[in-house]
Amino acid sequence: MPTAIKNSKIDISSEKSTRELAEKLTLYFKGGEYIFLYGEMGVGKTTFVKYFINKFQTNEQLKLTEVTSPTFNLLNEYKTNNFVIKHYDLFRIKNISEIKDLDIFENNEKIITLVEWPQLLKKNNKAKCIDLLFTYENELKNRRVEIKGLNLF
Repeated sequence: MPTAIKNSKIDISSEKSTRELAEKLTLYFKGGEYIFLYGEMGVGKTTFVKYFINKFQTNEQLKLTEVTSPTFNLLNEYKTNNFVIKHYDLFRIKNISEIKDLDIFENNEKIITLVEWPQLLKKNNKAKCIDLLFTYENELKNRRVEIKGLNLF
């Protein structure tokens, strides 16, 4: 699998390729970054997040946790030895005012923030952000992710 740099489009049609991409991308994160995950329901966003978080846990010899979508509670937090990983799912949010109390752009170098369905967010220009655009292709037979903003790292 090719290493993703800058703006890339990667085939993630298999769960294995999704896992490999998530694991490789963990190398770019040191804390204080934001990953915004765009795409239709079922295209692989939460699966990517699961492997991303589990790779940090594996690297730090921690017990792997079950990573699920925080659709109903909006936020799940995962602690590692070096970071807190915040996983938001904003699918149910319909108005920007509902996001204010979530403090998504908390300025902390010990937090990695992942946000599914970030369409309502206004990005903080000072934040180190990467966009992952998940898409179906070939009549839903294939999935791809386009990576934008990795050059910020």
